[in-house]
Amino acid sequence: MKNSKLVAILKRLDAMTEATDNDVQVRRFEKDGVEKCLVTYDAATGTFELTESDTQKIYQFDDIDFVAIEIFDLLDV
Repeated sequence: MKNSKLVAILKRLDAMTEATDNDVQVRRFEKDGVEKCLVTYDAATGTFELTESDTQKIYQFDDIDFVAIEIFDLLDV
């Protein structure tokens, strides 16, 4: 059975929420070496901000599941 891509995304996002070295965590999500989005997590507000690399559109989420689904959709295209 192949590992779930969604679980891998959730693990990376969860690591962002648990990190204690900075108030703001940043992760890049790529497909085949091409950046699809940049995600930041602000521990002070408990929110994620996703920036699409192609369009530079910015989305804010306060739910880890919603940001994970958005990342999954961007990586699955």
